[in-house]
Amino acid sequence: MTLTAEMTSSETTGAAYLAEIARSASWDGRVDPCDDADIARMEASAATVAKHLAADQPIYGLTQGFGPLVTYAAESEMEQGSSLISHLGTGQGRPLSPEVSRLIFWLRLNSMRRGFSAVSPEFWQTLADLWNAGFTPVIPRDGTVSASGDLQPLAHAALTFTGFGEAWMRGAGGGWETRPAREALAALGAEPFEWPVREALAFVNGTGASLAVSILNHQSAVRLVRAAAMLTGRLATLLRANSEHYADGHAFARGQLGQLTAARWIRQELPAGLVRDERRPLQEPYSLRCAPQVLGAVLDQLTSAGDVLAREASGCQDNPIAYEGQILHGGNFHAMPVGLASDQIGLSLHMAAYLAERQLGLLLSPATNGDLPPMLTPRAGRGCGLAGVHISATSFVSRIRQVVYPASLTTLPTNGWNQDHVPMALNGANAVSDGLELGWLAIGSLALGVAQLAVMVGEEPRADGIWAELAEISPPLDADRPMAREVRDARDLLDRHAAEALAGSGA
Repeated sequence: MTLTAEMTSSETTGAAYLAEIARSASWDGRVDPCDDADIARMEASAATVAKHLAADQPIYGLTQGFGPLVTYAAESEMEQGSSLISHLGTGQGRPLSPEVSRLIFWLRLNSMRRGFSAVSPEFWQTLADLWNAGFTPVIPRDGTVSASGDLQPLAHAALTFTGFGEAWMRGAGGGWETRPAREALAALGAEPFEWPVREALAFVNGTGASLAVSILNHQSAVRLVRAAAMLTGRLATLLRANSEHYADGHAFARGQLGQLTAARWIRQELPAGLVRDERRPLQEPYSLRCAPQVLGAVLDQLTSAGDVLAREASGCQDNPIAYEGQILHGGNFHAMPVGLASDQIGLSLHMAAYLAERQLGLLLSPATNGDLPPMLTPRAGRGCGLAGVHISATSFVSRIRQVVYPASLTTLPTNGWNQDHVPMALNGANAVSDGLELGWLAIGSLALGVAQLAVMVGEEPRADGIWAELAEISPPLDADRPMAREVRDARDLLDRHAAEALAGSGA
């Protein structure tokens, strides 16, 4: 297979599947009812459990207690179900977004219908009907170690069906607001219900929370790389840098797929026949010259992480599972695949954000911007230009380095040494989410530098398109002004156009 063919193939694997999942779990999405094959698998699992119970064989959570209490016998199925989700209602912190909560719910439904968890099709349909009706639990983001799955956040989600806690609802203006869960259920014509232990275990014994946050983080990180490539191409154009830096030949010689993609994205912003300004160096500083290599490496890591997340999203995470007539006790709820993938997303996004900050530094210094005024101020001495913007961007990158420290390196034993190896996957995913917010601010900061550079070199953008919109967001700096809002607006602009570009390419 040629490198181009491999590149095209790779763009339609994990990343595309995760994008489809995110769309499927949106507010307007709908979960289809179980088909005959789903029902057959679920009923076969239930029959396997019944056979083992009839043979008086122990089954975790059904005949035995939970966690380190597995050595104690259990007697009441409904009491066990209530006990499970109640004792795990210890989550804290601000809630996960309603978009994340809907995706969490969707992922657990997908896992449960796979037929490994002995979940009743009727009970599953009750949950699916509520998801389709818009019922969305409020889920606190902190307090799970992600070992037996994301127990605390998923338990809080499960508790909302019993009328405990809060749920998200759409307000009159279409915005989200929180209401007591009992009221939200009543608004949908539903009554609170109790969880049988097998269904309760199948719901909370999974990676749904860390997986949902990581999927959306992955999507945001890919868009961020796309935006960084756009800005690199625009910057190279305005500086009339050496376009050889972005030729396909480098990637073909090296054999790196991400590099080929990143170079292609950058070249889409270069005008045909761009000729290097003789005042520009033959070889630009690394932040400009090596952008395909840096962004390409980030893309390759995101591709790898996306494939892991895609497999996780299409599988079943539970314990125990029913498989070919057996009850298998194991650890399919352990979130290490998600945790390591999330850590890699965090490390990768830092490199893309750091590249953006370094490019901003390049265009603000006369030594590298073509002897333009420092900080791109037209009023040197009286004005400060983008000095404040750069200082903040530097702070954003520093903070990213703090928050994306790999959560998998922070593991601690807990739960009476039952959970003696834990991944901390949701802690990591939440931190990566925070890092992405800062990374996008670094992108917005660079975008303002690109806008002011265009003014300095007298480049008039086309009447429409992203660069014309950017020029409206950040007009010429005739006098210094607060630019925080402009950074955020530029961030949103680049995010939107990156999403459109990725959608247009089918990636």
